[in-house]
Amino acid sequence: MGTNQQSILIIYTGGTIGMREDPKTKTLTPMNFKLIQEEIPELYKLGFYIESITFDPPIDSANMTPEIWIKLATTIKENYSHYDGFVILHGTDTMAYSASMLSYMLENLDKPVIMTGSQLPIGILRTDGKENIITAIQIAAAREGGKAIVPEVCIYFSSHLFRGNRTTKEDSQQFAAFTSHHYSKLAVAGVDIKYNYPMINYPKSKGILNINTAINDNVIVLKIFPGINRKYFELILALPELKGVILESYGSGNMPTFPWIFEAIRLATLSGIIFLNVSQCPGGKVKMGYYETSRELQEAGVVSGKDITVEAAVTKLMFLLGQELSVAQIKAYLSQNISGEIET
Repeated sequence: MGTNQQSILIIYTGGTIGMREDPKTKTLTPMNFKLIQEEIPELYKLGFYIESITFDPPIDSANMTPEIWIKLATTIKENYSHYDGFVILHGTDTMAYSASMLSYMLENLDKPVIMTGSQLPIGILRTDGKENIITAIQIAAAREGGKAIVPEVCIYFSSHLFRGNRTTKEDSQQFAAFTSHHYSKLAVAGVDIKYNYPMINYPKSKGILNINTAINDNVIVLKIFPGINRKYFELILALPELKGVILESYGSGNMPTFPWIFEAIRLATLSGIIFLNVSQCPGGKVKMGYYETSRELQEAGVVSGKDITVEAAVTKLMFLLGQELSVAQIKAYLSQNISGEIET
């Protein structure tokens, strides 16, 4: 490796980008990363020192688990001092969940961790995977004044770079699969890559990378809808070992005004269950107390998720529940910005 040559580690977890069609079943199954490299000879022309690690076996992102998040964080930690940046190839379905969780787990991060993938497999002529991988590597290697330009966990997809924990997959058919409703793009890749410097999170002081791998998955997402059944609602909140509930409420954080709903939430809160109120509108923000219904939620001890995505909310609650904090401490952190996931 040359003295000034940027070094990038590609971590291939699986996903559509590395799929190939089984000639018998016509279904897509993961292939070895070495075959991906053969499909993209341009990787060798970038001028960077590139190495790769392939998860064995590669996984479909629909099978993502906390154990794999821990494996990702551990892989980055073990290789952190050897590379200038990291590119994670990941399936699109759960990419926003993984990016959000990594943003919480990687403490003192000051190098780029860029997640990308594709809507079409790399071996298909019209694949979007080649541009996504090549530009993700360029962003992971980009430096100014000896420092990384984007030292945070991001998702790069279809010419746009987003903060990972602000991103949601919104389209399964278009190449532009991801969006960020409440936070500006960190970069746009056209003829040149134009960085939105004011929106990038730069560490105030460089620390030693630490990974927090404790995760508590006793969490459920409970979507509110007209005709929600009282019996089922109460049974869900009475589930043994349940620790956290993401309430997907209407609009700006509203719920039906049925007394039994608030009573069930109050009783669950008294038993130590933590509620985080998130809007089910893709571009919605929770404003607790704006309407009477959300004021009652506030009085019952429900925490406002503000403009957080469901993906970032689920992983944040799992992460905080794993950190041996008191209920009061967890509620306080849910209202605070840990790694740029909510408005301040």
